[in-house]
Amino acid sequence: MTHADSLFNTDWHDTVETLGGAAYLAASARETKAFCRARVIPDATVLLRLVLAYCLGERGLRLTAGWAAAIGLVDISNVGLLYRLRQCETWLQHLVGRLLSTRVSAAAQGRLVRIVDATSLPKAARAERCRNGVWRIHSAFDLPFERFGHFELTDEADGEHLDRAPVVKGEIRIGDSAYVQPERIAAVLAGGGDVLVRVAWRNGRWLDETGAPFDFLAAFKAAAEGQIDCPIRLHRKHADAVQLRLVAARLPPEAAEAARQRVRRSAQRSGYTLSADALVAAEWVMLVTSLPRDGFAGADVLALYRLRWRVELAFKRLKSVIGLRPPPGTDKRSARAFILAHLLMILLLEPLVDAFEDSPHWAKAA
Repeated sequence: MTHADSLFNTDWHDTVETLGGAAYLAASARETKAFCRARVIPDATVLLRLVLAYCLGERGLRLTAGWAAAIGLVDISNVGLLYRLRQCETWLQHLVGRLLSTRVSAAAQGRLVRIVDATSLPKAARAERCRNGVWRIHSAFDLPFERFGHFELTDEADGEHLDRAPVVKGEIRIGDSAYVQPERIAAVLAGGGDVLVRVAWRNGRWLDETGAPFDFLAAFKAAAEGQIDCPIRLHRKHADAVQLRLVAARLPPEAAEAARQRVRRSAQRSGYTLSADALVAAEWVMLVTSLPRDGFAGADVLALYRLRWRVELAFKRLKSVIGLRPPPGTDKRSARAFILAHLLMILLLEPLVDAFEDSPHWAKAA
């Protein structure tokens, strides 16, 4: 059974209720101008079925329109379906936002671990592909709930920002090295959250407690038993430096050799000479965090960062289970609606994930 076919079984009524009910769908569709009056399509719930059937199924516009007519849902042309899809972007974004908002209060009751990351899909137009045009899905994945807690859809013009998702007081926000952003780290801290970010030794202006440049190589040499846990500061242009804590661990011999091989290959591809210092730094996993030593030992911080793979698994689920793929066509409105339909579906299906996921739940494994 395809995703589209499953929209017409007995679960559809439950799906409508989860989204707020038929009356809410009708009101929100009118408010966002996705559905203004009944003509070919009788109501907003039928419109939603039709749009999801096209976006989540493997049929094109013409076959989806023929399929809808064959089962007696609605008689609409492929051109009419495309027009309707283009009008649904704001409505689908509204429905995604509503589902996400229902999770905020539950997540805020306890300490939240929030993993921020982004995934991208190439744009269809040839001119866009030539300039690396992409649709970028920014997200925050919440633990221990194993649920997406934030989505934002942009194109390649907007980069990854650590503070895109609203800060929940007391949360621990985890990001990879792309999120070493002094002002945005400071914004998360100001909002009452803590941060845990992987760093490279040269992807920020790092200072010691005296304000001098932090000497990573000296710290590596002085590390006892391959462990570092010390204060560090991240320079800001127009404000005081951010007070953080460096937690680092030397990789085991085999992993260290693999890491050195990776940086050698990267240097070769990019055409630059690799320094001996860079090879030493490659042997280390380096994290900075605002979490205090009291309650979060260095080993705990390292273990906490290893949970970041959960968001990678969630993106895999979005693409393999839900079938998210690059949107067809070159129209930006229909492309955004296409992606939003998949985000809506992953939010609807996430409560069922525990029943079939082959990986242990974070809360159970902890």
